[in-house]
Amino acid sequence: MRLRSGTFAACCVVIEVLGVALFLRGFFPTPVRSSSRTEHQAEPPAPEPSAGASSNWTKLPPPLFRKVVIMLIDGLRDDFVFGSKGVKFMPYTTYLVEKGASHSFVAEAKLPTVTMPRIKALMTGSLPGFIDVVRNLNSPAVLEDNVITQAEAAGKRIIFYGDETWVKLFPRHFVEYDGTTSFFVSDYTEVDDNVTRHLDKVLKRGDWDVLILHYLGLDHIGHVSGPSSPLIGHKLREMDSILMKIHTSLLSEERETLVPNLLVLCGDHGMSETGGHGASSVEELNTALILISSAFERKPGDIRRPKHVQQTDLAATLAIGLGLPIPGNSVGSLLFPTVEGRPVREQLRFLHLNAVQLSKLLQENVPSYTKEPGFEQFKMSERLHGNWIRLYLEENNSEVLFNLGAKVRRQYLDALRTLSLSLSRQVAQYDIYSMLVGTVMVLEVLALLLLSIPQALSSKAELEVPLWSPAFSLLFYLMFLVLSALHVIVCTSAESSCYFCGLSWLTAGGVMALISALLCAVVSALAKMFAAGKFLSKVRLNPAHPKARWSELDVLILLGTMGHVLSLGASSFIEEEHQTWYFLINTLCLALCHEIYRNCFLRDDCEPQQCSHVEEGFVSTAPALQDRSIHCNMLEPHRVSKDPTSLDTLRGCEKWMVLASPWVILTCCRLLRSLNQTGVQWAHRPDLGHWLTR
Repeated sequence: MRLRSGTFAACCVVIEVLGVALFLRGFFPTPVRSSSRTEHQAEPPAPEPSAGASSNWTKLPPPLFRKVVIMLIDGLRDDFVFGSKGVKFMPYTTYLVEKGASHSFVAEAKLPTVTMPRIKALMTGSLPGFIDVVRNLNSPAVLEDNVITQAEAAGKRIIFYGDETWVKLFPRHFVEYDGTTSFFVSDYTEVDDNVTRHLDKVLKRGDWDVLILHYLGLDHIGHVSGPSSPLIGHKLREMDSILMKIHTSLLSEERETLVPNLLVLCGDHGMSETGGHGASSVEELNTALILISSAFERKPGDIRRPKHVQQTDLAATLAIGLGLPIPGNSVGSLLFPTVEGRPVREQLRFLHLNAVQLSKLLQENVPSYTKEPGFEQFKMSERLHGNWIRLYLEENNSEVLFNLGAKVRRQYLDALRTLSLSLSRQVAQYDIYSMLVGTVMVLEVLALLLLSIPQALSSKAELEVPLWSPAFSLLFYLMFLVLSALHVIVCTSAESSCYFCGLSWLTAGGVMALISALLCAVVSALAKMFAAGKFLSKVRLNPAHPKARWSELDVLILLGTMGHVLSLGASSFIEEEHQTWYFLINTLCLALCHEIYRNCFLRDDCEPQQCSHVEEGFVSTAPALQDRSIHCNMLEPHRVSKDPTSLDTLRGCEKWMVLASPWVILTCCRLLRSLNQTGVQWAHRPDLGHWLTR
């Protein structure tokens, strides 16, 4: 079948787009979502389990706290609070952590460690994807279930001051707000003063239930000067004084109302050794999380060391503390120390609500959820919980009731931990099959394009695609049957959900037919080139053509390109890709320098021998005998011959510039390399940029 070049290129572009779309669909994992709850409709809470006895607890438990203040410090690394800097610059916070009524945690954030996805994780309990890195620049409103929406629906009055990202994510949710922009990174003073200036008035008022403060100054200092800057200490001391002001105000209010309040100090992400964030280093993932309330009174000698938890656990904890339903898409578990002082029945009720929510999310997103160990643990915990309720309603206050309650509590905590891990793993699981099918489509089209370039660039601008030949048909049917069989095997044996397997059989069969046709077209094009003797014309070794081989520069460029492509298969090489480019550019400059010097200084000695050899090889060709220099130029592209562009035609100054240019390029590359260290491994090392900044 004969096609015009434009038609062929258009078909290739369409297939490329489909292949890339299928690959991206598998590369970006499908977020875990609950279909049973929307923003405007919440299902009733699960009733308390019972075994032969009727429990009348079918509503949500009452709120644990009257007011909640969330103080989010952007870029608050865990060692800024729990390390030596916290002891030195945040004495009041350190006192609360070591001796005060508080529970401290090291909250681990997930990728990507940028502000907008982290805010979504804190309020929804879900794990945002990498596409949210792009949305971080222009945050759309959050439509999925979250704590802010639940609180507003329950009549809670919410006030916000700080990063305007919150206003974009939750529009029309705050009764009062004042947003500050986060893109003026050189400003680390006024951006926080615009938040603090509202505190004195707001803390004296009683017309709010939730107060959210987002401070950006610490993160801005990190971006400009790094975590070792002296400005970090001043900013931490400022944050400590603000925390003390808020805590003192909440304590004075509790003396009048006798109802505990909750103060949450947290960070959205950490800070790398260079002051940035977004990657997966420990410094960027681990953030400080402190829950402060008079309800967490500790006994003398009670040492509470920071525990490692997930950042998504805060959403479930805030929902329980405010008496709200847990967000339907939350993969986090309740921070149990916050309810440890409550009666056993309330503890089990909180844990049961969280376990029911996670189990429903698991059922809606994992096809083989019954085989998951977390689901089995949840069912066992629910049965034990029902037995405990039956004993409790019989007013049995024996030791059996106490031991059974402790056992149910441990069983619930294990089930929550396992369910949360299973759901988190589901989010981070790539759809390998869809990625593989998309990659095969893209590579086949690229190969077909490369093999069709000579025909496409000819005067006719037409291509002959052998679609109807008998050999093509036989190969096509064979490949189609093989790929269809593989598709059936993969889709029937896959334990996790797969997008390509979820397509209709007609659509999947069309994709398999397309892949088979492309593969047969590539094989036919290769066979045609082999038959014409054009494919190996440059690399074959023929005695009549001793110099018809690749030059050193050709081999170097080919090996460098292949090595660079292979290096992109490892994340560590991607993070340090500039090191690969440094090596390749330096090597290429040295090779060019060697080529220029050889052509300049050795050409006169070698040229007569080359031309005479060419004359012997082409003795039967009359035009070759008449013009030896032309054959030398054609067969020796890496040699510089006597033509108008030879070095001999250049004047002295220009000739020396050509000879010195590779060394000038190498010197400039070395200076640019020392100007600014980048990447991950060596980004903290001193460079000219640091020297110029000082």
